[in-house]
Amino acid sequence: MVQIPDDPFRQIKISKIILPTLLGLGVVAYFIFKNFNPQAFDTVVFTFNSVIWLLVAALLMATRDFGYMIRIRVLSDNRLTWLQSFRIIMLWEFTSAITPSAIGGTSVAILYVNKEGIGVGKSTAIVMATSLLDELYFVIMFPLVLVFLKTQQLFAIGGGISLTNPFLIAALVGYSLKFLWVLLISYALFKNPRGFKWLLLQVFRLPFIRRWRSGANKAGDEIIESSKELKKQPVKFWLKTFGATALSWTARYWVVNALFLAFFIIDDHFLLFGRQLVMWIMMLVSPTPGGSGLSEYVFAEYLGDFLPFAEVAILMALLWRLFTYYPYLIIGAFVFPRWIKNKFKIKGNKKE
Repeated sequence: MVQIPDDPFRQIKISKIILPTLLGLGVVAYFIFKNFNPQAFDTVVFTFNSVIWLLVAALLMATRDFGYMIRIRVLSDNRLTWLQSFRIIMLWEFTSAITPSAIGGTSVAILYVNKEGIGVGKSTAIVMATSLLDELYFVIMFPLVLVFLKTQQLFAIGGGISLTNPFLIAALVGYSLKFLWVLLISYALFKNPRGFKWLLLQVFRLPFIRRWRSGANKAGDEIIESSKELKKQPVKFWLKTFGATALSWTARYWVVNALFLAFFIIDDHFLLFGRQLVMWIMMLVSPTPGGSGLSEYVFAEYLGDFLPFAEVAILMALLWRLFTYYPYLIIGAFVFPRWIKNKFKIKGNKKE
């Protein structure tokens, strides 16, 4: 039987909210100081057009969250209400915002779903399915982008392209990891969950990773529980959930297009969309909470070609994070304590 953690306090601390904020703002401040150019900043003019496109960006972020809510309701067979779905998504995004990108919020997501009245096995299946669907979107979309856009367009920043290009290397590493993850999790969930657990435990016999063997055993149990739930789902179920996934991620990528249009004229929207998809694949390897610091740097360097002055890119990176990252920190900081109070009975320093 899968056991879920009943104490999320160990992972959610105020210091973990402060750190990514300081990292992100620190990178922005550094680049502004290093590349300060008054002429560049004069190109950013706030107009009525800016208001319209900023509202569009906010609407796209709302669409992104709405897509996630649709998905989690379908995965729960509509046992979760819209309010419960919203609460889970906000908590999940909050946790993702304060943990490294490679980890995300999945480590406590099972707890979030379970505490809303969904059984442990079903909660595990929901979380595993969301992980699979998210990665499947990237695995499918990246080759499609390469079909319609030349590699030179995607990776040649300020010059030519070569195998030593850091953006190309990061994208290939990130995509390879996602592709392998989709293959492994698909095999484990739909083909041979018990065999996968056995293989996992054999791998974790190696001396340098043996101390994490108990965690591997738990992961194997989660795979088996999830497999029982997901194998019985029809094709229609997967079309609905993947459609909601595609809606969420696509809406999120178009946010940058809207933000750029608020202040500048953009000629190639699909190229901007494609670069964002590649950027998110690169951010998979970020060791910082929520990709803070690295996200701002990659955004400024990788998307700066679309702006009249490179110095403006770091300001647009900050604006992008204000729309796509910091709201979840703020909302989570309010929602999480209330959720803890409602879902955990506390007496003194002990939880019942």
